[in-house]
Amino acid sequence: MLIPQLKESLQNLMKIASLNLAHNTAIDNGIKSSDASVQRFDKSLEEFYALCDQLELCLRLAYECLSQSIDSAKHSPNLVPTATKPDTVQTESMSYAQYLGMIKSQISCAKDIHNALLECSKKIAGKGQPQGIM
Repeated sequence: MLIPQLKESLQNLMKIASLNLAHNTAIDNGIKSSDASVQRFDKSLEEFYALCDQLELCLRLAYECLSQSIDSAKHSPNLVPTATKPDTVQTESMSYAQYLGMIKSQISCAKDIHNALLECSKKIAGKGQPQGIM
């Protein structure tokens, strides 16, 4: 949605730049005086940069969504086949033992993060200081 706006803003920016250049050239050659008003180049440049910033944010958001999707597929790639439909076993599904191993590794990782956060909070609160030093 931003691309047409960005294109229009760039066209407007180039048009104002050419008009300002022609106006300044005419003033330098003594053809015109500087009394005529011209559109402000800096305003159109700011509009163009604002649209570029919005487009950059949209692209970063799309990249983060894609990255999370890839990570999600990596850490939980396949479904465990259900016992209710043994005849429709999916070829990409993982065994229950593989699923348990993956869940155990995720739980272990979560515990490690929890313990690290607890240690950090104790150090920040001052509980991690040795008792013998005063």
